[in-house]
This record gives sequence, structure tokens and C-alpha cells, in this order.
Amino acid sequence: MDSTIASILLVDGLTNGAIYALLGMTTVLLFAVTRVIFIPQGELVAFGALTVGMLQLGQVPGTVWFLLLMAGAACILDAWADWRTGKALSALLTRAVRTLAFPVAISLLVVWLAPHKPPLLVQALLTLALVTPFGPLIYRLGYQSLADASTLVLLIVSVGVHFALMGLGLYFFGAEGYRNPSFWDARFDLGPVTLSGQMLIIGLATAALIGLLWLFFERTLRGKALRATAVNRLGARLMGVSTEAAGRLSFAMAAFIGALSGLLIGPTTTVFYDSGFLIGLKGFVAAVFGGLSSYPLALVGALLVGVIESFSSFWASAFKEVFVFTFILPVLMWRSLREPHHDED
Repeated sequence: MDSTIASILLVDGLTNGAIYALLGMTTVLLFAVTRVIFIPQGELVAFGALTVGMLQLGQVPGTVWFLLLMAGAACILDAWADWRTGKALSALLTRAVRTLAFPVAISLLVVWLAPHKPPLLVQALLTLALVTPFGPLIYRLGYQSLADASTLVLLIVSVGVHFALMGLGLYFFGAEGYRNPSFWDARFDLGPVTLSGQMLIIGLATAALIGLLWLFFERTLRGKALRATAVNRLGARLMGVSTEAAGRLSFAMAAFIGALSGLLIGPTTTVFYDSGFLIGLKGFVAAVFGGLSSYPLALVGALLVGVIESFSSFWASAFKEVFVFTFILPVLMWRSLREPHHDED
């Protein structure tokens, strides 16, 4: 391997690492706020890429029907809970309208626009609007009633949600894969390395989103409420912070980041309904590098995962996943030796 090949592999690894950084920081966010290790994060990435792929063909994406199904199920659960507590019919109807209004509106818009094949940027915005509501709905259907359960129980639920989303993804999207067009087809030569416009978009989008997340947590009331929930759920609840609202907001942010990651990664590889699992696991490895608590370390871990994947694919492409996931072992050993052990309550 000469310096030219090493430079190309390094750039490719950092590009993939930027995607894993978004997923790793999302995993840290969800675990900090809700104590959920969200294994299905990769499915949201796949849904984003597949939605754009179907819109490119002028078809109504399966995301529309999937979203309506989940919104209807959440509406039924809310109505049942309100009826058991004796709330008035007007309160039930108001909550049902609040749950169904946006999913139905965006679904009708997509059904109308899809056959007209709108521009790629419009398709991307429609995808974000379709996939982002998945987060609060998944939280409502799978986690809200178990918010005070142990981390192990929530992990088991995450495994079940992963398999459910993957199976439903196969039903609604089919087994074919999609590779989406690039958002920017420019090429830039930097010595022996050629940077594509899509690579620059991935890097800039990742940097911008990290900056926006920092501003959100540091400068906004909702961000500070999420931080308070992450530090002490009971204390935040006593101070008037709704942990349910914090959970819905954090899952909405996770779904938005997942959909955005799908838009970014779609032009670089063919995405299938089950492609998100490995992508999400690599983000999880990055989050473990940060101890599921540190955003900067998760970012560093994600870049390392991307570089390891890139170089291992050059030396032994058949074993690149083995090298990536073996990376978690020394990290766990380092953290085990560095941090004190505490018995679980």
C-alpha cells in the first residue's frame, strides 16, 4: 500500500465515519434521556434511503402506509388509555386529531406528489417529514408504558422492535434495493485524492448537525429539559419536566437524524430493507467507545470505526465486519479497567 491508496482509504473511512458519528451520538442521546439502547436506529436509516428510492421511480413509498398504520395504532392506544381514566369524549377526539393530523396530511401530500416525480430536494424534504414522526410513534407504541423498567427490559424491547421494523420494512418496501442519485455531482482533485460533492455534503451536514445539537442543548429550554432528564429523571419530573415529552422529543430527533443519514448514505451504496442493521451496529460501536455518555468520544469512535472499516476492506474485504466489531472488545476492556464497577440496583 502506497501513500496514494492510504489517502483514498482514509478519506473514504472518514466519510463513512461521519455517518456513524450521527448514529453514535443519537444512541448516546436516547440512552441518556430514556435509558433505551435503540438497536432499530439503522432501520430508520434504511427507511430514509428506501423512501427516496421509491419517490425517484414515481411510486408512493411504503413509508406512507407504514406511518398511517403506526399512527392508527397509537391513536387506539391513546383512546383506550383515556377511556379507562374516564376522560370526556371531546378530550378523546382532540387527542386523536392531534395524533393523526400530521401523519395523514403528509401522507396525502406524498400520495399526490409522488407520481409527478418532484425534484430531488423536494423528495428529501418529504422523506424527512415522513420518517421523523416514526420516532415519537415508536416511543408511544414500544417504550412509553415501560419507561420505568430496567435497562435490560428496554434492551429486550429494542430487539423486538428491531425485528418488527425489519419484517414490516420487507412488507412495505419489498426486497429490492435502491441506490439514490447524488445531491451534488461535482469532483474536486486534492493531489492524489478525488473528493466528490456527495462526500463534502456528508461532512458539512454532519458538522452542521453537530453544531445545531450543541446549540439546542446549550441555548434552548427544551434542550436543557432533555439534559435535566438525562442527569436525573426523577429530579426533572419533580421540577415539572415531562419525561414522556422528553422521550417523544428525543425519539423524534433520533428519527430525523436516521432519515437524514439515509439521505446521505443512499448515493454511496445500495440500501435494502435490512441494510440498516449493520449500519446501526457500527453507530452503536461508536457510542460504546463514548461509554454511552460522551458525545465527543462517540464522534471519535465513529471516525475510528469508519477508518478501520475502510482499511480492512482493502486488506481483507470478506472480514471487514469482523475487524469493525472486534474493535469493541479492547474498548470494553479499557472501560472495564478504567472505571469502577457498581452493582446494578
